[in-house]
Amino acid sequence: MKKDINEQGVLVVDDDRDMRNILAKVITRKLGYTVQVAESADLALAIVDTWRPDVVLTDIKMPGMDGLEFQRKLREIDSSISSIIMTGYGTVEFAVQALKDGAYDFFEKPFENDHILPAIMRGMERTKLVRENQQLQQQLADHPRVMGFVGRSQKMRQTMDLLRRLAPSKATVLIRGESGTGKEVAARALHSMSPQHGRKMVTVNCPALPEHILESELFGYRKGAFTGADHDKKGLFVEAEGSTILLDEVADIPVSVQTKLLRVLQEKEIQPLGQTKTIPVDVRVLASTNQDLEEKMNRGEFREDLFYRLNVMTVTMPSLAEISSDIPLLAVHFLEIFAKEYNRPGLEFTPEALQCLLRRTWRGNIRELQNTINRGVLLCQGDRLSRLDLLSDEGGGQVNHSAVESSPFCLDIPFKQAKEKMVNSFTRAYINNVLMASQGNVSAAARQCGMERQALQRLIRRHGIALTVFRGGS
Repeated sequence: MKKDINEQGVLVVDDDRDMRNILAKVITRKLGYTVQVAESADLALAIVDTWRPDVVLTDIKMPGMDGLEFQRKLREIDSSISSIIMTGYGTVEFAVQALKDGAYDFFEKPFENDHILPAIMRGMERTKLVRENQQLQQQLADHPRVMGFVGRSQKMRQTMDLLRRLAPSKATVLIRGESGTGKEVAARALHSMSPQHGRKMVTVNCPALPEHILESELFGYRKGAFTGADHDKKGLFVEAEGSTILLDEVADIPVSVQTKLLRVLQEKEIQPLGQTKTIPVDVRVLASTNQDLEEKMNRGEFREDLFYRLNVMTVTMPSLAEISSDIPLLAVHFLEIFAKEYNRPGLEFTPEALQCLLRRTWRGNIRELQNTINRGVLLCQGDRLSRLDLLSDEGGGQVNHSAVESSPFCLDIPFKQAKEKMVNSFTRAYINNVLMASQGNVSAAARQCGMERQALQRLIRRHGIALTVFRGGS
């Protein structure tokens, strides 16, 4: 029997027939998951070969192979499967060992069957996230870095298609978009696919240069044109002859320079300072801006005729919110870059870290995402980049907890399950906060909570919270 790609499957392994049948019935009826059962670990492994479960519930003490050995073999087959240990009286130490070996959770028998359901749901979510992470790694390995872009969303594909179509021409292109959306990457893509790709593209950072320097840099000058001009200087337009020039943040060009730039676009010639003769130039002009040029024209800060000369063709770079489905792929791409730069081979995201990135509001777009991962790689002390590593920047994007945790969790499931999810979400957040304040000291955290230490430890285990995160681990 082969498992359907969209099927959510649970495998129950226990030599107690009543336990197997009751759990199968409860899971099927209340969660809607497909359930298979096995009376031994050997039979369970045979099932796993043909029907790959998402979550496995397994007893520890069984005839033949025990639950610990079964879990180790299961991890060798598929480490993404979330395993939940069911342990009888006197075998709690085995359950602790199972957790060290990678088990997701454990329950001590006897337990209320309904109590295990939230753990199964969390295990299902954990498996889904781990497998998505693995798929992202594979997609990134298979994904060609098209024109310097990483992304598969419809908006990004449309943008790349437009750049491909514009690249062969010499048409002036205005590249618009919010800060951090990759406008310069788009300009370089246009140049790299153009007939001029063999020549260097010249980039001018317009806001960085004062008005008098910008004019002389763009158009050049003759010796003696002004005090200090003790030699002739070629302007950047001449330097870009036969190639491409990018006027980055063109909205900040002073009006006096805009007039001379208009002449270049209209007449294809420049006039260096201190020279009466014009020089013809063969240059493709690209311009970028994150500002509202129409509003600047209304205020008289940008020439209308220059706008229309620049705006022959427009490429608008999508914000990260518009290509949110590309966030995991971009995140893995940046992780590879910085892991290599800082000599951190094998570094990877935890599933929770990827979820954190998806939930954030990225006001700085792709650049902010890149910077966040850069900081995370620098701060991460283990081999897995955690949610806390990514949230270390206080000035970064914020998690919209109310929108994320109430709507997606609660609107499409029964009230009882929704309530359990919200309670579990609150519990995890509360425990994370007190552990962070105590730097992972469970006794101090328990005192702050007003709880017994053992009770807090049970909650920590139940919710899969890793103390190493708060003690400087991953």
